[in-house]
Amino acid sequence: MRFEILTIFPEFFDTPFAHGVLGRAVSDGVVEIAVEDLRRHAADKRGTVDDRPFGGGEGMVLKPEPIFAAARAMGIAEKAQRDTKRETVVMLSAQGRPLTQAMARELAGLERVTLLCGRYEGVDERVIEMLCDREISIGDYVLSGGELAAAVVVDAVVRLLPGVLGNADSNRYESFGAGDAELVEGETTVEGVPRAVHGAGGLLDYPHYTRPAEYEGAAVPEVLTGGDHAAVRRWRREAALRKTWRNRPELLEGAELSREERQLIEKWGRGEV
Repeated sequence: MRFEILTIFPEFFDTPFAHGVLGRAVSDGVVEIAVEDLRRHAADKRGTVDDRPFGGGEGMVLKPEPIFAAARAMGIAEKAQRDTKRETVVMLSAQGRPLTQAMARELAGLERVTLLCGRYEGVDERVIEMLCDREISIGDYVLSGGELAAAVVVDAVVRLLPGVLGNADSNRYESFGAGDAELVEGETTVEGVPRAVHGAGGLLDYPHYTRPAEYEGAAVPEVLTGGDHAAVRRWRREAALRKTWRNRPELLEGAELSREERQLIEKWGRGEV
């Protein structure tokens, strides 16, 4: 898979892609990341990439010419001729659709993803209309530029690629992961022993604990140390539901829940348990 990032601050990406999971994915050749300086494609010697907005207003707007020149130099296909099953061009913007795990999985299935980092007051709208396939936001807030958002998108996508994580199941049994019904038959057991986790089904992950079993008077839940995989699985499912109910209740609205689980959530809402 190949990522291409168009930015006026290429040096920003020297560090984020050199460490951890991303660094290993790059060094192992699983993913290729190229960063292109938009100023190299400016029409003047000063490298001008922005101008005042028509109609007035504060701030500056990224000009279309350097962006289209960079796209042509990089061999990015015209929007009408682009094979969107293999490649896509993304505008990173506070006005875009929120990034989700499902969106990250979709991008992970492509061969080439080009990320355009906005700056100043934004980008000339013709760039979005004529070049970009989609706009993505990483949250309901405004950043000073799209570079941080680009790093987030790359990280969220790359960790889903085969062979990137040490344990292939790490990105399956986590927040926003697949539900039980989506898992391949047979994945509910490991060497004949029932799995100790449910698929997240788009909900938040359950709480995690490690050694020591007791720290400053706070003990690990006893069920996790008893060796009963079925009991652990039930506890983790309930704990995941409770954490989702507390932190992201809107995720429960479209979740596939059993009648017992919905009754349990109703009790929490009434303060009964």
